[in-house]
Amino acid sequence: MKVNSLFTGLIVLLFSVNCMAQNADGGKQKSKSDPTSKATQFVAALHLDDTAKAAKVTELIKAHLSTVMDWHNAHDYTLVPEGLNPTTGKAFSKLDRQFIIDSTIPKTVHETLMAGLHQYLTEEQIELILDKYTIGKVAFTMNGYKSIVPNITPVEEAFVLTNLKLAREQAIDYKNVDEISLVFKIYKTKIEDYFTNNGRNWKAMFKAYADQQIAKKKAGDMTPTATDKE
Repeated sequence: MKVNSLFTGLIVLLFSVNCMAQNADGGKQKSKSDPTSKATQFVAALHLDDTAKAAKVTELIKAHLSTVMDWHNAHDYTLVPEGLNPTTGKAFSKLDRQFIIDSTIPKTVHETLMAGLHQYLTEEQIELILDKYTIGKVAFTMNGYKSIVPNITPVEEAFVLTNLKLAREQAIDYKNVDEISLVFKIYKTKIEDYFTNNGRNWKAMFKAYADQQIAKKKAGDMTPTATDKE
């Protein structure tokens, strides 16, 4: 298995656990796919004192979420013919095909949302909303890179963060976590190529990190339990 695939699998696994924890804390599963409930939840996190502004932002996000959902539901993956991914040489998966057709959503959908957010919110507030859309994936993935890359420099960290934020904004136009992860995978590949092309051995760094995690797990498994100590 390729190192890049290992990292992707690790991030997806950890991110899935993170999503499950947040879903459990957020109430009924039904509300998670309802644009009105999601928009209300997103805006509530801003703690806006201006109720009129809060209502406008809620409607803006609700409209965007609804459009993304409707586009996804109206465009089945079968609209994209079966074929080969020119990068990997492998056959397109169902997810690949759904991602491709969902990526054809009109750009105005994204532009309308972002223009509205910039009209009513500060940059910091916009970032919070985008994090809500992507369930905190920027910070989560950034922490992963900080753990894997020894002594990551400010320049490297800035490059990683810039690309993760680009991934985040692009990902908001996709309906589910699987597609959001595909968007981030595009940018993670770019990030990992950046490390390799600038004197870092990404594969070696990740292998060292993975070996360390395996060793920690083994050590943890061997740690005496409370019962054993007694």
